[in-house]
Amino acid sequence: MVWFPSSHINSTPDVWNNDYFNDAYRTQHGLRSFKGYCTDVFFSVGINWMKERVKRGEPFFCFLPMNAPHWPHFVPKQYREAMKRDFAAAERAGRVKVTPPGKRDALISYLAMIKNIDDNVGRLDSFLQKTGIVDDTIVVFLTDNGSTFGPDYFPAGMRGRKTQLWEGGHRVPCFIRWKNGQLGKPRNVGGLTHVQDLLPTLASFCELPIPSDLDGIDLAPVFRGEAAVADERMLVINYSRMPHGFEYPSPDSQSIMRREGAGVLWKRWRFLEDKALYDLATDPLQKKNVIEEHPKIVEKMRARLEEWWGSVKDQANEPQAVVIGHPNENPVMLTACEWLDVFIDQQQQVRRADLKNGWWEIDVAEAGQYDLELRRWPRESNLAIRAGTPAIRMTDGTFVEGVKLPITRARIRFGTRPGQTKPVGPTTKGVTFTVSLPKGRTRLHTWFDDDRRQTVVGAYYVYANRK
Repeated sequence: MVWFPSSHINSTPDVWNNDYFNDAYRTQHGLRSFKGYCTDVFFSVGINWMKERVKRGEPFFCFLPMNAPHWPHFVPKQYREAMKRDFAAAERAGRVKVTPPGKRDALISYLAMIKNIDDNVGRLDSFLQKTGIVDDTIVVFLTDNGSTFGPDYFPAGMRGRKTQLWEGGHRVPCFIRWKNGQLGKPRNVGGLTHVQDLLPTLASFCELPIPSDLDGIDLAPVFRGEAAVADERMLVINYSRMPHGFEYPSPDSQSIMRREGAGVLWKRWRFLEDKALYDLATDPLQKKNVIEEHPKIVEKMRARLEEWWGSVKDQANEPQAVVIGHPNENPVMLTACEWLDVFIDQQQQVRRADLKNGWWEIDVAEAGQYDLELRRWPRESNLAIRAGTPAIRMTDGTFVEGVKLPITRARIRFGTRPGQTKPVGPTTKGVTFTVSLPKGRTRLHTWFDDDRRQTVVGAYYVYANRK
């Protein structure tokens, strides 16, 4: 296994200054450095692992999730230069226009990252063919959300982008190939489907029992031409939004899931946020709200929304706790990325010092004495809490300058228990508090204050170790 934490490389909990090239990633044996560009590395690791399974005659399941394409838009030079040429040719031919123009360079890098993925998918396919298992291997390719750049140059006839309820925010490609699975000729499959359908479908393909409580449905009969997706199927989508504008947790944050934040999908209809209805058959760009014209449609879709929300509302906003003190992972690094309802998920936010604070929901696995080391920077940076750090040129870009902060003391508190305070000197890198904790759920709060005892920021990093 090889992986990186959070949503992308160079996220807050990632190895400090990972930049897609020659990075260190997590493995089941600890951190390991890899040579090469991230996407090339992940495909190589996956292909080599599958090669071993083939040699042993073992069945396998290989999951290859990519960080690319994602900000920061770092990519091998040869891919960017090739995409620059192709993009310029498309512009001259009038086939593409970027709106606004300032996004052109970022878009080129983004598309270059996709081209690199395309080449690696081709490399994977060549491996399957050379080893003679291509016809017996189920291959699934899909993306995790709508486009981030699509609306600026090629919306594909849809409105919206990643994180939005418009069709362009949630509709994604999904390709499934299995020559010996009797799936019929290549074609588009109609009907409403979603990612939750993959698990029961793959289980069915592999003749494994399918649990009765799954949200998805088995699409194997659909792919084999024996059935169609039910025309009456109605799906609901909802998700936590980015808590923009909040420097602290709040019940008013966009990250709190609400019934009105949902979209209901049924046939050609899209019922969004309990206030707008769109007919994709006549209005694919979802420009005209026809909610007043179709009361019966709205009534039926709203009833489904009520039913769905009633089944999930008690769990939708239940905080997920970070486990500390478990024998399988001790010590544990906590980062501001896990602050409840506060957005600090990029190392550039730590560098530029986004002055926010939050708390961690904690599950203490075993009672005992715990050392909690509070840091502004991660250990591998070797930086003092007050220190800044210069901008640094990486393989394909620059990481921003790290800002100095006037921090003179650190504070910590678990739930309603009495807190502790310690000074922070000019060269202090971390402040360690020793706390006796009972087993169970609690909250961890931290503060870095200035010499007026005013809070500057929370501790971006905390290392928790059960002694």
